[in-house]
Amino acid sequence: MAFDSLSDRLSKAMRNVAGKGTLTDANMEDMLKEVRLALLEADVNYRIVKDFLNEIREKARGEEVLKSVEPGQQLVKIVHDQIEELLGNEEAGLNFKETGITTIMMVGLQGTGKTTSIAKITKLLKEKQDRKPMLIAADVIRPAAIEQLQTLGKEIDVEVFTKGVETKAVETVRQGMEYAKANGYDTVLIDTAGRLHIDEELMNELKDINELVQADEILLTVDAMTGQDIVNVAQAFKEALPLTGLVVTKFDGDSRGGGVLSVKKITNVPVKFVGEGEKIDDMDVFHPDRMADRILGMGDVVSLVEKAQAAMDEKETEKMAERMMNGQFSMDDLLKQFEMIEKMGPLGGIMKMLPGMNQYADLMDEAKAGSAMKQTKAIIQSMTKYERQHPEKIRSTMKKRIARGSGTTVDQVNKLLNQFNRTKKAMGTLGMMQKNGHLDEDHLEQMANRFQNGGNMPSAQQLEEMKRKFKM
Repeated sequence: MAFDSLSDRLSKAMRNVAGKGTLTDANMEDMLKEVRLALLEADVNYRIVKDFLNEIREKARGEEVLKSVEPGQQLVKIVHDQIEELLGNEEAGLNFKETGITTIMMVGLQGTGKTTSIAKITKLLKEKQDRKPMLIAADVIRPAAIEQLQTLGKEIDVEVFTKGVETKAVETVRQGMEYAKANGYDTVLIDTAGRLHIDEELMNELKDINELVQADEILLTVDAMTGQDIVNVAQAFKEALPLTGLVVTKFDGDSRGGGVLSVKKITNVPVKFVGEGEKIDDMDVFHPDRMADRILGMGDVVSLVEKAQAAMDEKETEKMAERMMNGQFSMDDLLKQFEMIEKMGPLGGIMKMLPGMNQYADLMDEAKAGSAMKQTKAIIQSMTKYERQHPEKIRSTMKKRIARGSGTTVDQVNKLLNQFNRTKKAMGTLGMMQKNGHLDEDHLEQMANRFQNGGNMPSAQQLEEMKRKFKM
């Protein structure tokens, strides 16, 4: 993901200074040297780096920090706040009209993911902000763009207005706005023609469209992989159009992130959305404070909870939890859990949202973890409906069939069944004790240690001993 390298170096620099009992010019300058190198390597504009460090020095030498009980921690907070200021201080939401149609223009160079991004944002507005959106296909230069937008429109169940490539873009937009007004749409998103470079003819087309609709938002898509060139592109578009925000695509790629850190300061155009994957759901509102947390390795629990809520059906999750505690957990439930986890995104990305886990995320073999999950799903999907509900009834001939159907071995099928049985027994036992009011922290810890060490469920005699020991 963008900022990974920067995050590693800044986290290391912050750990070194946070452990100091007192803050001196010497250890602060050592830390700032690391910060400077980290920012320059991340391709942050050198003038911004210089100002950034000067502002940290000024605030760190203030009376409040010098008298602080933990000046090292105070310095970490100052760096955090400065990064947040670079990114924009606060979330820059969309400007919706109180009455009438809110119009959003999407502009950008070819290859930055403009058409895909507008569909992702439309889905987000429809599902999370309860808008009634419509798309206008105004890219008449590239016929495939219209077809692509229509396909995406069907996927997100949003109407796409088009007059084809024979009608000029401005006329398509004019008729599209009339159609939106007649059909009660409250938000119109216009997909405009991309360009390989800043082209005067096409730029004039954008000006004409904006003059016609008086857009409430003009969003520029920029590719995070282009680094510092984000600033140049944003500056050029801003000179021609009243840009209101940026949509940064390919944020999950191996970019250094310096352009994203630089663009708000130089152009005063905030980042409003970031795309973190290829799926239609992989688009989110940009939160500067949360990103500052992630850059400094502090995690992003709020975003993690939001991802979990979006991925999981609340009622289904409650039913699943109840079945688990009643000892009725089935292979179908396990399959649903895997599908929910997959919706939340790569496991490494999830780990980076957990405080303190950022440094371990890169140690995870993402391909291996994904392969193991796919293998487990294949085994479950190769079972009959009866076998999923009653895995304890699966015999050797059934295991051979399941192994053949899933492209695995009988040993792998046995391993999954054994793990499932241990989990089911554990959940059933915990559920029983919870109902009887006999569940306490000591018992939970003992159970966790037992399973962590690969142990089996305690026997009835062992359970009785535990009850006596913990006075259950």
